[in-house]
Amino acid sequence: MNTVNLLILVCTVYVALLFLVAFVAERSAMRGRGRWLRSPMVYTLSLSIYCTAWTFYGAVGYAARSGLEYITIYLGPTIVMIGWWWVLRKLVRVGRAQRVTSIADLISARFGKSNLLAVGVTILAVVGTTPYIALQLQSVTLSFASFADAVGQPGPGDGARASTALWVAMGLALFTVLFGTRNLDANERHHGVVMAIAVEAVVKLVALLAVGVFVVWGLSGGVNETLARIDASKIGNWQMDGGRWAALTFLSAAACLCLPRMFQVMVVENADEAHLRTASWAFPGYLLLMSLFVVPIAVMGLERLPEGANPDLFVLTLPLAEGQTALAIFSFLGGFSSATSMVIVAALALATMVSNHMVMPLWLRWTGGRASVSGDVRHVVLLSRRISIAGVVALGYVYYRTTGGGAALASIGLVSFAGVAQVLPVMIGGLYWRGATRLGALAGLSVGFGLWGYALFLPSLGGGIMPQDILANGPLGIAWLRPQALFGIEGLDPLVHAVLWSLLLNALTFFTVSLATFPTPLERLQGAQFVNVLNQAGSARSWSAGAAQAEDLMVMAQRILGAPEAQAFFEQEAERQSGRAVRPGALPEPNPDFLQRLERELSGSVGAATAHAMVAQIVGGASVSVRELLAVADETAQMIEYSDRLEAQSKELAATAAKLREANDKLTRLSVQKDAFLSQISHELRTPMTSIRAFSEILRDTADVSPEEQRKYSSIIHDESVRLTRLLDDLLDLSVLENGQVNLNIRQGDLREALDKAVSAAAAEGDAGLRVLREDAAAPIRLETDFDRLGQVFINLIANARKYCDAAAPELRITTRPLSDGQVQVDFVDNGSGIPLEARDLIFEKFARASPQRAGGAGLGLSICRQIMERLGGAVDYLPSERNAHFRVTLPATAAAARPARGKPKLTN
Repeated sequence: MNTVNLLILVCTVYVALLFLVAFVAERSAMRGRGRWLRSPMVYTLSLSIYCTAWTFYGAVGYAARSGLEYITIYLGPTIVMIGWWWVLRKLVRVGRAQRVTSIADLISARFGKSNLLAVGVTILAVVGTTPYIALQLQSVTLSFASFADAVGQPGPGDGARASTALWVAMGLALFTVLFGTRNLDANERHHGVVMAIAVEAVVKLVALLAVGVFVVWGLSGGVNETLARIDASKIGNWQMDGGRWAALTFLSAAACLCLPRMFQVMVVENADEAHLRTASWAFPGYLLLMSLFVVPIAVMGLERLPEGANPDLFVLTLPLAEGQTALAIFSFLGGFSSATSMVIVAALALATMVSNHMVMPLWLRWTGGRASVSGDVRHVVLLSRRISIAGVVALGYVYYRTTGGGAALASIGLVSFAGVAQVLPVMIGGLYWRGATRLGALAGLSVGFGLWGYALFLPSLGGGIMPQDILANGPLGIAWLRPQALFGIEGLDPLVHAVLWSLLLNALTFFTVSLATFPTPLERLQGAQFVNVLNQAGSARSWSAGAAQAEDLMVMAQRILGAPEAQAFFEQEAERQSGRAVRPGALPEPNPDFLQRLERELSGSVGAATAHAMVAQIVGGASVSVRELLAVADETAQMIEYSDRLEAQSKELAATAAKLREANDKLTRLSVQKDAFLSQISHELRTPMTSIRAFSEILRDTADVSPEEQRKYSSIIHDESVRLTRLLDDLLDLSVLENGQVNLNIRQGDLREALDKAVSAAAAEGDAGLRVLREDAAAPIRLETDFDRLGQVFINLIANARKYCDAAAPELRITTRPLSDGQVQVDFVDNGSGIPLEARDLIFEKFARASPQRAGGAGLGLSICRQIMERLGGAVDYLPSERNAHFRVTLPATAAAARPARGKPKLTN
C-alpha cells in the first residue's frame, strides 16, 4: 500500500473512531451513566477548541516569520483563565441562570430579549467565522497535498484539492448534524460532540509534542544544542514591537470570550461552575505544552528544509523530509483534529444562533404566530438547525473556493479574532453596567463591525475587492478616511490600527448612546439580574397567567421539547405545586412561577427571545411583580432626584462661574489700578523730593541769596515736605490699619463738633471753593469713639467732593440722623454727576481712583476710610444713584460696638 493510500486509510479509521466515541458518549449520557462525561478534565480538554489548525500549523509559521510574537495568541487566553473569578464565573453563572444557547442569546437576553440585537450578533459571528472555517478546510487540503509531494507521489491539482475540501466539509457537516442536533435542550448538552473534541485535543497535543521531541532530541542533539541553534537563528535576534504585542494579547483574550465556538464549550456546555477552577490552571498548562516546541520546530525547519518552503507546514514536512513517515502521519492527524474540531463546534454554535434568532422568528411570523397549531415545532427547530449547519459549512467552502486559498487565508485568524471581538464592549458592559441599553448595544456593534470590515476585513481579502485607490487616497480622495490611516493616524500596524479604532469607537458609541437613551422596564430588570447574578437568584420578571390554559401550554411544550420531556416537566411542576405525588398526565396550575420556569425550559431549546415570544402568544403578555415595579419606581425616583441635583448643581456652577468672571474682571482692573498707583506714587514722591533738593542746593551753594528769596525758597521746601509727609502718612496709616497695629483713642464727644472741625480743616487745606451745607439732627448726638480717626474719614470724604465734583457750583450736603438701633448715619451727597458705574466696585480698593484722568491723590484715601470704620465698628459705603455722589458713614453710638478687623489681633486702648 502506498503512503497516500495509507494516510487515507488512517484518516478513515480515525474518523470512524471519533464517531464511535461520540456515539458511546451519547448513549452513556442517555442511560445516566455519563458522570465521567461531566468531569473537569473533559471540560478543560474541550476548551482546546481554541487551538485550531491555524494554531497547530500556523504557530510554527508565525514564529518563523515574526519570532516570539506567536506567544501572544496563547498569552491572552491564559490571562482570561487565570482571572476566571472576575469574568468567566459571572458569565457561566448568567448562562446557567438564563439558559442561554449562544453568545447571541446572551446579548439578546441582557437587553430586553431583543431579537434584533441577536440577529446583529449572529450576522457578525457568521461573517467573522466563515473565513476561519475556510482556513481549516485549506489546512487539511494543503497538508494532504504537501504529504503527497513530500513522499514523491503526484499531489492533487486545484480541482482535486477542491474535491478534498468538499468531502471534508460534507463529512464535518454530517458529524455535526448527527451528534449536535439529537436534542434541543442546550442544558442536556452535546456529550458526544464534547467527548470527541476532548479526544481530538489529546491527539493534537500528543502529535505536536511528538514532533517537538523528535526535533529537539532526534535532529538537534539535545536541549543545549537546540538553544544554541535558536540563538544563532534570526528568531534569536527578534525585536519585540510593544504596541503590536499588547494589541495581539488583548485580541486573543477577547477572542477567548467572544468566539462562538469558545462560548459554546466554555458557557453553554459547562456542566458545573466549579469546573472553571480546574480549567483555570489546567488549560493554561495545555496551552504551554502546545507552544513548548514551536520555536525549535521553526528553527530546524528554516535550517533543514529548502529555501521557500512553507513554514506553516514545518510540523508536517520536517518529519517527512527526515523519512519519519509514521510521525508525519501522526502529525497529519493532529492538524486534522485541530481543523475538524473547530469546524464542528463553530458550525454547531452558528447554526444554533441562525436557527433561534433568524429562522424561528420568521417561521412564527409565517404561521401567524400560533405556537400551538398543528405541526411539530420540535421538528421545525431541528430541521432548521441541521440546514443551518450545512449552510454554515457550505459558506466556508464557498469562501475557500472564491479566494482560492491564497495569502488572504494565511492571516485570516487574527482578522477573525478582531471581528468577533466587537462583541466584547457590549458583553462586558451588559455584565457590569445596569445603565447599558439596547439602542446603545446596537449602535456600538454597528460602528465597531463597520469599522472592522472597512479597515481590516476587506483590505485583507486582496484580489481587488477593495480598490487600491481607496486604500491609497481614501474614498472620494478624503485622505483621513483611508482604511489603514483613519483620522490621519499613520505608521501603525494595519491590525493594531483597525483593532484600536474599531473597539475604541465601538465602546464610545455604546457608552454615549446608552447614556442618551432610557432602558425599558424589561431591559432594566434583566440588567439588574445580569449585574447582580452573583448575589441573587430568581428571574428578573414574572408572568401574568391571564387566560392561559395548561393544555395549550402542554401542546406548545410538546412541540418544542418532545412529548416525553414535556409530560415529565409538567408532572414535575404539578408535584411541586401540590407537594405530593400526582397521577400521570396531571397538569400544573399556570401561575406566574410555573410560566417563569416554563419559559426558562423552552429557552434552552429555542433561545430566550423566541421562548419569550412563544409563551407571550399563549399567555397574552408578561407582567412584573409589585416588588419589581416598586424597585423600578424607586430607581426612577432616584434618577429624577439625581437629575434635579445635577440641574441645581449646574445652576450653582453657572452662578459661581459668573462670580468668578466678575472677580476676574475686578482683579484685572485692580491690576491696572495698581500699575497706575505705582506710577502715581513714584511721581508723587519724586516731585517734592526734586523740589526740596533743588531749592536746598540753591540755598547752600548760592552766597548772594537775598533774604526775600531765602524766605521764598524755604517756603517751597516746607510746603513740599508737608506734601511728602502727608503721602507717607497715608501709606503708613494704611499699613498700620491693615496689620491691626493701631491703638484707638476712645473718648466721648459730640458728632456736630467733629463735623465742624472736619469742615474747617478741609477748608484750610484748600477746599474753600466747595460750598458745604449742613442738616444736623435736632438733638445733639453723643458718641464714644476715636474722634481723631473719625475726623480723618470726614476730611477725606469732603476732600474727595472738592476734587471730583464736576458741577459748575460744587456743593456738598452733610446730613446726620440717629437710628433706632443705636447707630448713627452721616450722609455726604454732592451735586456732581457721581462715580461711573464701572468704577463703583473698586473705589474702596487700594490704588483705585474714581477718575484717574483727574489729578490728585494716590488712590489710598477711601481704602484708609474703610479700614478706619471697620475698626470703629462702623462702615462707609457708596450708595448707587443716577446723579450725585452719595457716601454714607454708619457708626455705633458707643465704643462697645467697635471691633477689630476679622482675622486681626484685637485692638487695645
